[in-house]
Amino acid sequence: QVQLQESGPGLVKPSQTLSLTCDVSGGSITADYYYWSWIRQPPGKGLDGIGYIRYSGNTDYSPSLKSRTAISRDTSTNRFTLQLTSVTPEDTAVYYCAREVSIATMEVAYWGQGTQVTVSS
Repeated sequence: QVQLQESGPGLVKPSQTLSLTCDVSGGSITADYYYWSWIRQPPGKGLDGIGYIRYSGNTDYSPSLKSRTAISRDTSTNRFTLQLTSVTPEDTAVYYCAREVSIATMEVAYWGQGTQVTVSS
């Protein structure tokens, strides 16, 4: 069974970099077909796809965030990470890592439990 768990600081100051790690067990992030994704949900709003990384290391990002986003992986530890630079209070959200089979439909097979990240001075 695939399990994902997010970790990282829950409080980030404005203008700094938000960094999160997703630890994956029960499935390899180097396997083909799947998208290893970061998704967030700001308070009172819907789910917002951030981006993903594939088995090859290729990435894609939401157009609204791509200038500030970097998703990377560590195949030796079966983890992938999110870095979001120059954060503002509008980046406050619950952040999820996930395994998706369809980006267009946001068909998520497995979710992490989510982690609250607050951007505040």
